[in-house]
Amino acid sequence: MSGPLFDHASFDYHLYGTHVRFGDGVAAGLRAELDALDCRRPLILTQDRIAATPRYAALAAQWRDLAHLELAGIPPHSNAGLVTDLAARARDFGADCVVGIGGGSVADSAKALVLLLAEGGELADHVTRYEPPRGVYIPRRVRRQLPIVALPTTASGAEATCSFGVADGQGHKLMFWNRQVSASTLLIDPELAEDVPPALLSQSAMNGIAHCLEGLYSSGRSPVSDALAVQALGLFQEALDGGAADDDANSRDAPNASAGGAAGGQRPADEMARRRRTLLAAAHLGGMVLAMARSCLHHAICHVVATRYRLGHGAVNSVVLPHAVAYNEADPAVAARLAPALAAVNRAASPGTAPHASLRAWLQAVQRRHALPVRLRDLGVPADGLPALAERVMTERGLALNPRPVGQADALAILRAAF
Repeated sequence: MSGPLFDHASFDYHLYGTHVRFGDGVAAGLRAELDALDCRRPLILTQDRIAATPRYAALAAQWRDLAHLELAGIPPHSNAGLVTDLAARARDFGADCVVGIGGGSVADSAKALVLLLAEGGELADHVTRYEPPRGVYIPRRVRRQLPIVALPTTASGAEATCSFGVADGQGHKLMFWNRQVSASTLLIDPELAEDVPPALLSQSAMNGIAHCLEGLYSSGRSPVSDALAVQALGLFQEALDGGAADDDANSRDAPNASAGGAAGGQRPADEMARRRRTLLAAAHLGGMVLAMARSCLHHAICHVVATRYRLGHGAVNSVVLPHAVAYNEADPAVAARLAPALAAVNRAASPGTAPHASLRAWLQAVQRRHALPVRLRDLGVPADGLPALAERVMTERGLALNPRPVGQADALAILRAAF
């Protein structure tokens, strides 16, 4: 690697109705964005862990003089019953926008909430369905929705998409797509990710990497999504080109770091901040890839496994991704589409690093480097549950865009390989 791929501390752009601001401290501009949208009664969604942090308290000062409703407690994968309750409380309050502060579950909850507020009924009335051989059925929902202002804290990239998923409370995930749920404003502030445990951030990065790899072989791909995916993968490699041990050491040393305490003359705290910025920039590009090209087999499997066993989406992504990629990469045409991705991650590697022979090998190296989960059994998934998971995978809409046909036996083989 001749130099960093991402050397911009901040950027700011408008695209198709969304204002994106990226950089340390941009969260301080939340009130200006609310004013620009003429929002005076914000509903704030977040998670309990985030609501207890000093950074959240500082953010809250920006809406304290407005009539507002703060709702914490968003769980992993959200919950359809919870969204129904949120909608009732939002109607009673008279919210004119939704502010989502957190990871993918918060982003998806915000999208589900504005859809349900606009369309009414039950959340399940608006679900998308995979109907082979016709493909994916997306219900027509066009009523005006409240604007969303999203402040992501992980590398999921969910805030950049029109797609979302919500657990139904019965061990399954309801999947949705609606063009109007796109956020009006994205404030991507890497400082908000400082409170996220390094392991969780690395796991969410595997989700972002999956968006890029699946985008490169999805039948919904385009030259635009391809370009974003390849750029993002190089950034992911650059951001992850350390390890869990490095993160722990940097966390311990950061308060007393000297100017020469890290490679390249950077203090450990500065290096950690640089890596967070690069990781979240990569995740943003990956979210745009997902919005354009959508997802395939890998996410179909992850949605089923994570929701059925109430596991972190990032952890399941880490386990499944090498195996799902290997299944698709076995097709020479798919391997050719992925070749630029492999070249990008090898270019972005540190000098002297041996090039990876395949994307699967690269993903496994990232798993080892960051002590990420590698087996479903280690996450608590039982062996006798795999057949039922494979059967459920066959109902997932991600199969519609996968480049290789997938049968139930194929899904089961992948699950067993990941077990």
